[in-house]
Amino acid sequence: MAQHESSKKRIRQDAKKRVQNRYYKKSARTAIAKLREMEDKAEAQKFLPKVVSMIDKLAKKNNWHNNKAANVKSKLTKLVNNLG
Repeated sequence: MAQHESSKKRIRQDAKKRVQNRYYKKSARTAIAKLREMEDKAEAQKFLPKVVSMIDKLAKKNNWHNNKAANVKSKLTKLVNNLG
C-alpha cells in the first residue's frame, strides 16, 4: 500500500485518468463502427471529420500510437470515398 502522500495522490490521479481514457477510446471505437456501417456517402462524408478529430485527439494524448491513428484515418477515408 502507498505510504507517501504523493504516491497516494498519483494513484488517485491515475484512476481518474484511466476512466477518462477508457471513455474517449470507447466513444471513438463506437464512432468508427458507426461510420463503417453507413451506406449513404453524403452522410458518411459529413460524419468523417468528427471521427478523424476524435482519432487525432487520441493520438495527441498518446492513447493511440500515431501510426495506428494514421492507418485508421486512411482506411476510413478510403472506405468513405468508395461508397456510392
